[in-house]
Amino acid sequence: MKYLVTGAAGFIGSAVVEQLTAKGYDVVGVDNLNDYYDVALKHARLERIAHEKFTLIELDIADREAVAKLFLEQQFDKVIHLAAQAGVRYSIENPHAYADSNLVGHLNILEGCRHNKVKHLVYASSSSVYGLNAKTPFSTLDSIDHPVSLYAATKKSNELMAHSYSHLYDTPTTGLRFFTVYGSWGRPDMAPFIFTKKILDGDTIDINNNGDMWRDFTHVDDIVEGVIRIADVVPQRNPDWTVETGSPATSSAPYSVYNIGHGSPINLMDFVKAIEDELGIEANKNFRGMQPGDVYQTYADTQDLFKATGYQPKVTVKEGVAEFVQWYKEFYNK
Repeated sequence: MKYLVTGAAGFIGSAVVEQLTAKGYDVVGVDNLNDYYDVALKHARLERIAHEKFTLIELDIADREAVAKLFLEQQFDKVIHLAAQAGVRYSIENPHAYADSNLVGHLNILEGCRHNKVKHLVYASSSSVYGLNAKTPFSTLDSIDHPVSLYAATKKSNELMAHSYSHLYDTPTTGLRFFTVYGSWGRPDMAPFIFTKKILDGDTIDINNNGDMWRDFTHVDDIVEGVIRIADVVPQRNPDWTVETGSPATSSAPYSVYNIGHGSPINLMDFVKAIEDELGIEANKNFRGMQPGDVYQTYADTQDLFKATGYQPKVTVKEGVAEFVQWYKEFYNK
């Protein structure tokens, strides 16, 4: 079995590669190693996951010819597509980066899967697609017609694009809506990393919406387990499915979408307190209003994923924060 993992130098991508090679699979990873955040961290991840069964190819998935050549030469069995321009706020500053990576890049991956008869494409969507939805927990039965950032809009577009390819070309696709992933080797632009760094440096941390926010924090170990399990659950055509009676997360085409999260939202202040307790330092806090692109709460209904795979998150916030803080202090010699 040969896998392609896009975004292989990324937070989740590198962890997925590590687990796939540990299971004995051949893995080709691609990454353009862009400088959206510290490239040295990406290289350090790659050093950590070096393995005789892993090959990294540096390319940009927005490069149509390079992606087509990659698929033709490698003949992958399955694809786990995690490469994307990440970040809600950055999509407000640099929208074109999201069109290039998340739309053009996603299309190129779909084309590669279509023309080379890939058995299953698993790709990253996001909890951000739920946008203005207020009903919780967020369910894949819910409408996702009101995103509040361009990043979220591109992720909804990815799901729509995938469905069209599943319908037209019998390409089996599964989208995973990730909910606030954290843990060792995490991204520097995300709250756990920012809070930990600033608290250790004695800087003030910004608390959005005056602390009245909730996030379904999910440890990366649980995420990776879910990703690898669902890769083995290939969607099938269902001729009995109809728009009127079926779930929007399934189809008559070989297509599915799942939430992947912890399923138990944590108040932002409780998460900050967990970091403070682990560091033994009380943070200097600047309470401020809601920021553009933010949502009040994320909360995943993961029952469908559990039924399909037996996936059930195990890492508690206390355990996960302890694991992340230990890694951070060791990696940055704090």
